[in-house]
Amino acid sequence: MAQAPIQFDRASGALEGANLWERTAALALVTGAKISSLFSHRGYIGCANLLRKTLPARNIAIKLNEDAVFEFPYGDGYWSKLLDRSYHYEDEFELLLRHSTDVDYTLIDCGANYGYWSVLASSAPFGSHRVIAIEPSSQNFEKLTNNARVNGGRIEVMKCAIGAGRSTAYLTGTKHEAFSIAGGASAGGEEVPVIALDDLIDEGGLSAGGKYLIKLDVEGVEIEAIKGGSRLLEADSVILCEEHGNDPEHTVSRYILEQTPLQLMVYDPRSNRLETVTELSILDRIKVSTHIGYNVFGTASAFWQDRIDLLNADAARRMQ
Repeated sequence: MAQAPIQFDRASGALEGANLWERTAALALVTGAKISSLFSHRGYIGCANLLRKTLPARNIAIKLNEDAVFEFPYGDGYWSKLLDRSYHYEDEFELLLRHSTDVDYTLIDCGANYGYWSVLASSAPFGSHRVIAIEPSSQNFEKLTNNARVNGGRIEVMKCAIGAGRSTAYLTGTKHEAFSIAGGASAGGEEVPVIALDDLIDEGGLSAGGKYLIKLDVEGVEIEAIKGGSRLLEADSVILCEEHGNDPEHTVSRYILEQTPLQLMVYDPRSNRLETVTELSILDRIKVSTHIGYNVFGTASAFWQDRIDLLNADAARRMQ
């Protein structure tokens, strides 16, 4: 029988249910996160995963807020940064979620991994929104399903990948946070079904007249996913895509800017605003690290543009 998860409260810093070595490991994980944050956390994942090999196989349940618990294997290199209470994961997306608690939207969490954003968006402090979490990897899907369970079953889960249309693909990769179907059939890997975003209108109970936040964390097939969501993106939708730091051509942003009707925006740390992108040169300045991703937003919705304008106005007031 598996041990009960270690419990960690991000608000208070309380760590419960850990033995002496597990507590020592927590200090090492937090210290490593703080130091490596000065270098965009370069090297943290590898070091944490080495430490994980010395720990018993056990989960940790992170209390994100009073209505959100996120569980993952203790010592996981990608998610253990959450033990550092000063760390904010993709804070520009969290900022939009916090400014949208009163909006009746559905989160479509594509490439949900273990379900971090699904857990948060469906929690009461974030508005208790409907969430559809989509994850192709069997390994990740098991953990996503567990997080749906420990949060009262409030997350709808689907095991598939997102692409331009219905097909079959092959999932490859060695890191759970970077599995991809971009390699094609010749790369081998786990066989997974692929659907288009617009299939969710036809079969997933979504209304073309609804409001949607669509997170596309699909590791190399962002453009195909956008192509498969033309009807959904004509609705009151905003998409979040990853711009890879090691892509000097800004391929995803270039496609959004030049080939879609979506207005492109990126978070600029200088202004603390979501700035409208009219020239891709702004990304040359913002993408300073080659080993991480940078989020860009796209929307054709006047509603969501107004919400983002309000978000920016609040940011300007905070800086005064």
